[in-house]
Amino acid sequence: MTVNLTLAIIAGLLFATGIYLLLERSLTRVLLGLMLLTNGANVLLLATGGAAGPAPLIVKGTDPSAYNDPLPQALILTSIVISFAVTAFMLALIYRTWQLGRIDVVADDIEDRRVAAQASWDAEDDADVPADLSEFPSPEAAAAADHAALSTPSPRAHASQRKEAARE
Repeated sequence: MTVNLTLAIIAGLLFATGIYLLLERSLTRVLLGLMLLTNGANVLLLATGGAAGPAPLIVKGTDPSAYNDPLPQALILTSIVISFAVTAFMLALIYRTWQLGRIDVVADDIEDRRVAAQASWDAEDDADVPADLSEFPSPEAAAAADHAALSTPSPRAHASQRKEAARE
């Protein structure tokens, strides 16, 4: 299987440009970055599909390795549907942001800067965690419980001893 170098370069350029646009504060540029990333993924899947071949319909006498693999095409179709849904969602967010503020740039307010300047201490993440988080007993406690269970006679043994005592 040979990968077409042109498709690999195009996919790389789409990924690089998409990531660059995702790092912007404008929601429209973020949307364009997401669209470029999904198109880059589609081109990459197309490149991994291998060389073009006949459709995967079984024809007698055709070598099975000559057929085209339908899996990358199915993945591309799925990616197109998912990217359409994400694009529609982002367009709805951009439209609502434009309606409310007449600007599509995510604002950098004072509270964001204050939170970013804080130390990264989180009560849940940084709390003292006990060494043993298991709900199972320790091996020593389990062995002691097994020993205690084996040392007590079984209820059936008591019943048979009572029957023997009653016979005597």
